[in-house]
Amino acid sequence: MLSSRQNDILKLIIEEYSKMPIPVGSTAICDILGVSPATVRSEMARLEEIGYLEKTHVSSGRIPSEKGYKYYVNNLMKPKEMTGEDMLNLQTIFQNKSLVLSDAIEKSLEIISEITNYTAINLGNNDNKLKKVEVVALSKDNLLAIVITDNGHVENKKMTIKNSDIDEISKTVELINKLIVGTPINEVSEKLEYEIKPIIGKYVQNHEMIYNAFYNAFNDLKNNKDMTMKGKNKLIELEEFSNNAQKIKKIINKFDDENIVSSIKEEDGGINVYIGTENSIDEDLTVIKTKYNAQGEEGTLAVIGPKRMDYDRVVSLLDYLKSCIERD
Repeated sequence: MLSSRQNDILKLIIEEYSKMPIPVGSTAICDILGVSPATVRSEMARLEEIGYLEKTHVSSGRIPSEKGYKYYVNNLMKPKEMTGEDMLNLQTIFQNKSLVLSDAIEKSLEIISEITNYTAINLGNNDNKLKKVEVVALSKDNLLAIVITDNGHVENKKMTIKNSDIDEISKTVELINKLIVGTPINEVSEKLEYEIKPIIGKYVQNHEMIYNAFYNAFNDLKNNKDMTMKGKNKLIELEEFSNNAQKIKKIINKFDDENIVSSIKEEDGGINVYIGTENSIDEDLTVIKTKYNAQGEEGTLAVIGPKRMDYDRVVSLLDYLKSCIERD
């Protein structure tokens, strides 16, 4: 463990560096702690020697290392008390009873992304069950299929069926609602194939085209990762990445990769911090995430930012959002 003075110096350097990515010198530390420059330089050299600080080539100051950030999170950080404005903004969303849970989470992520300038993500799951299917005619050949799940989630899917007969469409919807309501979304397309397809021809004349349209619609929903990302471009606006086109491209490509984003999924219910090499996204980023469970729906909330993240504030925001979701 570090000494009390070393703890104070490391904490100050991390908190100063989080405000502006400029190496922190001994002068700034002296003024705050009221100790001599020689003492601070000696302690900073020791922290560098044991791997908690790093020295850059362009300055005599120091920056936190990944090891330093981990020590800070595990030993020094205390969740920051939320502002009344932040709490009110999130409370207002969850007090709006016209919003289903997924919409409330999406709007909350927008707020968190805006106030932190980081990327916020919700990863749901595909365990929802089919509650009802409705179809609305948009034009002669275009329809809107509305899929409602047991937890209130609503998905809309446009379908094109040439020379469609609304009566035949209605018969198909009636069959679906009669035979496969209560089926997990992941299994609906399979049930369509083996339970609806063999009998649909008895009831619907233009059955093949109609069946294929519904099958494709449900298959698209099954493959939907149920992922919401807000502030995708926030990270590339940060100073440490702004002049590094290659790094920006690398991060954006990873955010566009569904398999990489899906790997963020969290199994632990606590607020967990994955710094640099600990996360699956990028070694220059930090991922703070937690698992929630509400109204039978599970998911992962995550905030992605630089390693010089405002850790205490993000932890507080995620913890509060998780409590709002599970209390709702």
